[in-house]
Amino acid sequence: MEKKINKIAVVILNWNGSALMERFLPSVVRHSPADIADVIVADNGSTDNSLAMLSEKFPTVRTICFDKNYGFAEGYNQALRQIENPYCVLLNSDVEVTPGWLDAPLRLLENDPTIVAVQPKIIAERQRDTFEYAGACGGFMDKYGYPFCRGRVFHVVEKNNGQYDSDIDILWATGACLFIRTAIYKEAGGLDSGFFAHQEEIDLCWRLRSRGYRLVCTPQSTVYHVGGGTLNAESPRKTFLNFRNNLLMLYKNLPEKELKPVMRLRFWLDYIAAAKFFLCGHPRNAFAVYQARKEFHRLLPEYKQKREENLRLAKLVSIPELKSYSLLAQFYLKGRKHYNELPQ
Repeated sequence: MEKKINKIAVVILNWNGSALMERFLPSVVRHSPADIADVIVADNGSTDNSLAMLSEKFPTVRTICFDKNYGFAEGYNQALRQIENPYCVLLNSDVEVTPGWLDAPLRLLENDPTIVAVQPKIIAERQRDTFEYAGACGGFMDKYGYPFCRGRVFHVVEKNNGQYDSDIDILWATGACLFIRTAIYKEAGGLDSGFFAHQEEIDLCWRLRSRGYRLVCTPQSTVYHVGGGTLNAESPRKTFLNFRNNLLMLYKNLPEKELKPVMRLRFWLDYIAAAKFFLCGHPRNAFAVYQARKEFHRLLPEYKQKREENLRLAKLVSIPELKSYSLLAQFYLKGRKHYNELPQ
């Protein structure tokens, strides 16, 4: 008799996160019905007691074990190669889910074949009346590569007052809780392993959107995310990855006519950001911006083929969720610091 394959696999990538999983896995197991969902932990070569803890306290959770830390991007790629469920959730280990959290995203994916990915409303676990920075209520981007969300523009994070409680098409869904069709994930090549971590989900979502698929945020599903658990906001390593990966993402996905103008302006914007880091007492972060740009130029030759493939497979001439304005200008010059104040 063939084993039944559940509709959805909830895949949690773990690296030395025993304490986080012990705290947050109970909600995932409790609110992910066993008749529709498999809960799976993909372990990135942890050296703590993660695997022993899982075996003892969560015997129903399946584990996939790697021999080393592949990072966020390649770790998920390795894990999803072993997944047969039609849908997957890429779920961070520091997320608390709520009753019925699978229902609305699963309904969207099952009822509309044009929708390839979905994210729920993401609320800050430590401040439960406020959106969470990484994803909030659905992601967008301005023409120069600056990501923002319904509920978060740059560092300004809004309180959740139900102002964004409607489904909306988005450019990117956060990797903290990303529902996606497994086959399409694999077909698109998954997350870019060269990114290691940070903005790899935005790159994947942009790639999928340009190929004509839809991505949706549905606030009918809610989760609570701690966020910032791996690298703190002042980490030079995080600054390096964010700037380098953002430039690589722009190079991979921008249409030909937009590439040079955007990159020319980004040169100046990046060095202004570096100067700001330096003047605010963060010289290592300022140097990280310089290193990121240097590494971006070193990697260009090996990303040329990825860019050519993306342009060849793109079906949309313009993407509505990729905004034509400058977010910096809207925020700093016009004082528009909330999503609903921005040009729609």
